[in-house]
Amino acid sequence: MSKFIDYLKTKSFRNNILAAIITVIALLLIAFFSLRYYTKHGEGLNVPMVKGLSFEQAVKKLEDAGLKYEVDSVFIMDQPAGIVIDQDPDPNTFVKDNRTIYLTINAGKIPNTKFPDIAFKTLREAQAIIESSRLKLGDTTYKPDVSRDVVLEASFGGQPIAAGQIVPVGSRINLVLGDGRGNEEVDIPQLMGLTMDEAKFSLRGSNLSLGTIIYDGPVTDSAAAIIIKQDPMLVDSLTKVPLGTKINITLSNKQQ
Repeated sequence: MSKFIDYLKTKSFRNNILAAIITVIALLLIAFFSLRYYTKHGEGLNVPMVKGLSFEQAVKKLEDAGLKYEVDSVFIMDQPAGIVIDQDPDPNTFVKDNRTIYLTINAGKIPNTKFPDIAFKTLREAQAIIESSRLKLGDTTYKPDVSRDVVLEASFGGQPIAAGQIVPVGSRINLVLGDGRGNEEVDIPQLMGLTMDEAKFSLRGSNLSLGTIIYDGPVTDSAAAIIIKQDPMLVDSLTKVPLGTKINITLSNKQQ
């Protein structure tokens, strides 16, 4: 032990310790400056704001800043086609040169979707299915049926539509629903002697509808023409009809 202690006191030992310390410090400095050089420590830039720009404008801005980009697309009906609707990283984020910026572009073409099966679904169920298919609920009207708020018909652009047909995403789908009063009957209104506009008003109040219109002879003024016949007609043997029944009329300009 005394020899080891004596060795620790020698100049040789002190030189070896000093050399070892210098070597460790040198290695640490080399590693530190090498890492700074490799990562370009302290060098970088803020991500420019490209959200809301056209794709061409966004690309130029990113390339001028020395950044790369990758593109994805979605379709948003209320946004102009071809603009950047999202970016990652966010604007003013500090990044290294040559960093990839991920852009989301609004697609320029409206995609299509299959119309879902909503027949005889409740209004609430049908609305959820329509919206999950990226469609929109349009107008809802009612007609006599024993089922209440159940889908009886669906239409797009004024034409009936069935499950599986192709429609553009975002289309408005109009529905005809049952009013739950299909078994009810109403009195047949007396239409004879009325004009067509007066008859329509009367039928609407009775939850009936106008059927076939027949003209008796030349009718020069349809607004002034009066109804001379109706079918079904109010008689002793028939005074009531089901809700929604169509009433056919005959119009004439002749005085009866």
